[in-house]
Amino acid sequence: MNKAMLTVGIILLSLISLLLLNVLSNYSTGGELDYYLVKETTDAAMVDAIDKTYLRTCGLYRIDKEKFVESFLYRFADSVDTTRDYKIGFYDINEVPPKVSVKVDSLTVLSFKAKKTDAEGNVSEDTSAATITTNYDAILEEKYISDPAVEEGLTSNNSYLCKPLS
Repeated sequence: MNKAMLTVGIILLSLISLLLLNVLSNYSTGGELDYYLVKETTDAAMVDAIDKTYLRTCGLYRIDKEKFVESFLYRFADSVDTTRDYKIGFYDINEVPPKVSVKVDSLTVLSFKAKKTDAEGNVSEDTSAATITTNYDAILEEKYISDPAVEEGLTSNNSYLCKPLS
């Protein structure tokens, strides 16, 4: 009977430890997974938002802000984890040269409860969730090789089209 209870105890302890390891690994890898999700989504959305007409006429890369945001949101929503809530913020979207800054806050399932007492002695519970914040800045670069004859043709023929955007 003693050896049977010891075997049941070992099996029960191993199951609890496996469950605990699974829960801890889900929370610890959340930040890394969010970073790579934001990185890949931002890079792909920037390539989708390239204005090809502006590239052909002026020879410079330019992205469309609205197309970038739309493509980012569609791609992000398609590959996001549905067990968490996300808050997305776009900061500093430049069209020429193409540069974007994205901030994603993901709310985890972990929550902390704190009891607060006001001046009158009333006790209330305050619940706050743990957030994982991911910031990513991306710049679309190219290897610039120019031909002087093409450069002269672009600047003389399309100078009114290729003015910097204000």
